[in-house]
Amino acid sequence: MKKKHFLILILLIPAFGILYGQKKDSVLNKIASLKPDAENLDVFQQWVKWNNPGNMLLSMLTREAALLYDKRSAEVALIKTGQEWKERQKLAEDKLSDIIGPFPEKTPLNARIISVIKRDGYRIEKIIYESFPGSYVTGILYVPEKVKGKVPAILNVIGHNQESFRNELYQVINYNLVMKGIMVFAIDPPGQGEHVQNFDAKVNFSSVGYSVVEHNYFGNYAFLSGYSCAKYFIWDGIRAIDYLVSRKDVDPERIGMTGWSGGGTVTNFVAALDNRVKVAIPCSWANTNKRLLETKAASDAEPTLYHSFKMGIGVEDLIELRAPKPTMLVFVSRDEYLSLQGARETYSEAKKAFTALGAADNLILLEDDSKHWLTPKIRLAMYTFFMNNFNLKGDPSEIEAEVLPREQLNVTPTGQIATYLGGDMIFDVNRKLAEQQLNRLGRARLEDRDHLMNVKAKALQLSGYEDFTGDNNKFFINGRYQRNGYTMGKYAIEVNDDYAIPVLLFIPDDGKEKHPALIWLNPEGKSADALPGGEIEKIVMKGYVVAAVDPLGIGEVKNTAGREHTDSYTALLTGRSIPGIRAANIVRVADALSAVPAVDPGRIGALGIDELCIPLIFAASFSNKLQNIVLSGSPASYSSVALNRDYRLGFTVRENGGYWHPYEVDFTWGVGGALTAFDLPDLIATIAPRRVLISGMKNQLMQVADKQFVDKETDYPVSVFKSLSASDKLRIMPAGSDFSEMVDWAFSGNR
Repeated sequence: MKKKHFLILILLIPAFGILYGQKKDSVLNKIASLKPDAENLDVFQQWVKWNNPGNMLLSMLTREAALLYDKRSAEVALIKTGQEWKERQKLAEDKLSDIIGPFPEKTPLNARIISVIKRDGYRIEKIIYESFPGSYVTGILYVPEKVKGKVPAILNVIGHNQESFRNELYQVINYNLVMKGIMVFAIDPPGQGEHVQNFDAKVNFSSVGYSVVEHNYFGNYAFLSGYSCAKYFIWDGIRAIDYLVSRKDVDPERIGMTGWSGGGTVTNFVAALDNRVKVAIPCSWANTNKRLLETKAASDAEPTLYHSFKMGIGVEDLIELRAPKPTMLVFVSRDEYLSLQGARETYSEAKKAFTALGAADNLILLEDDSKHWLTPKIRLAMYTFFMNNFNLKGDPSEIEAEVLPREQLNVTPTGQIATYLGGDMIFDVNRKLAEQQLNRLGRARLEDRDHLMNVKAKALQLSGYEDFTGDNNKFFINGRYQRNGYTMGKYAIEVNDDYAIPVLLFIPDDGKEKHPALIWLNPEGKSADALPGGEIEKIVMKGYVVAAVDPLGIGEVKNTAGREHTDSYTALLTGRSIPGIRAANIVRVADALSAVPAVDPGRIGALGIDELCIPLIFAASFSNKLQNIVLSGSPASYSSVALNRDYRLGFTVRENGGYWHPYEVDFTWGVGGALTAFDLPDLIATIAPRRVLISGMKNQLMQVADKQFVDKETDYPVSVFKSLSASDKLRIMPAGSDFSEMVDWAFSGNR
């Protein structure tokens, strides 16, 4: 029996072998048919430590802002007596003067009443006045009738509502105040109502978009010149008060001011700086302190006070400058844009100033349960507060308002200052200042032997560039792909626990011990040119190590925690800049590359594309670690922005935004105060005699510039290279030049 079973087993073995072989072949064929896993070029993929790359930049800036703010708060916490608070007020006033810039000399208002609307118990006067000579402001004045003697008057500045004082809510407030015996002057802020700054007849609206976008747009002009566009909002308000007190029917000792949202911010500014404002009610204001940055992020350019955190000034100082004058702070519980916690902390600190100056009851914080809105409870409190402090009798309750058609409240016959009187807009006023600054810069280029040394020192200071000498900059791997002829590794350079720089590192498999290394900077991100057959591969196959980098705010670490402008405006508050931060990122990468075994540390260069040429210029100016740079599509200069009404640097097209919101506008490309000391051509000159190649330079519209424009913008660096007998080290080429050829030229003098 056993023999029988044994024979059967012997006979079956070949069959098992055949079946096993077939199964094995099937598995091998299946394995062979499997495609390799698709490449994922995100460095922070499956990385616990840096799992929120879209928040890295804002998180870093917010942390820095908090440190500055805490230092300021600690200093204020030591103030106890009324005299000490008066000294703090003087200090804050002086600092605000530096931040905002000196106000101009007061010139004739040339105010005129365009027309009058007569209603039952009041009239509306349509008024135009000149804030600056030839710079017009539109407003309407609600005048109570049948009131004996001089009346109290309120300036009502408007928030970010495109219709401005024509909006129904503002009409309700103005009507109720005038019917209680108070004159109300409501004016159009820049960018709103009939005061649109970039009016375009083709779309019958602003060419850049609604109010917030316009504020950022002209705010960037001001930042380049070293101040905040808040200056224009404040000055329009001060001149409006000049008009009010010039009237014989106004009591100059009973001037008040209020505004909601952006208007609440302007109320804080004007009421802090103009002592004629006896009573102030800022409503839902941009409380630019660390709490706002931690929760909702920086607001637009209007409330962004240039370098204010660096100088130890916060929104609390604006309220404390009011002490001991009557002030009611208004906020809501669920504001979509602003921080209630920030408002409460502002009130708590400012209350100490009012108390020390003997007027604790003169500062009130009123809250209501609402989203961003002027609720009935708030409006009633507003009427009551003004009436009590103006010694007006009567019932403060809100009555049903007479709301007029919005077009009926237009001041100009055409509906816009631009199409009626024209005159100077903010661009025109700032351009005059920028021209003065650029004239001084031009003289320094010709006359100051230390000009380039001074340029570098001021650029270091104004950009907020941080030297990392002594830091251990090295690559931290998180994956690698083998491609045909080279490897591509995914690396990070750690800066701190919350912040790292993502890099794709391409190394040729050519058997050579050392290679020249190129840092690749594309505003579309490090992955844009990293695919097989792409521009980076072409350069790697010629024997270069290439490090494709996402500096903070680009590509994988693009700001997703706030709107496009929030990172650059947060940086401005702290005395930093995005170009300065990115320049430090670039130099860190160069430092890390110098320690890579396959890299020749004496042959490291960089190539920038479009906007990323700007931080590359700063990096090469500040550090000799970059032996050469290639600038492809570089914006020409900051002056080209300041001197031209239209620019497209920092523009992001907003999908489905229509004429109302076609773009987002940021300042990631700019350095605050640059025009006070330097421009991009000056920085390029400081790089001499190292090699610089400029290809396809672009104008302020980010269009390839013509030869005449390029020659003008490069005239100064060309002269500097020539003076150093290095004319052959600066090369200017047309757009469309081959990347690999440009890189070869850049490295050709450093073999």
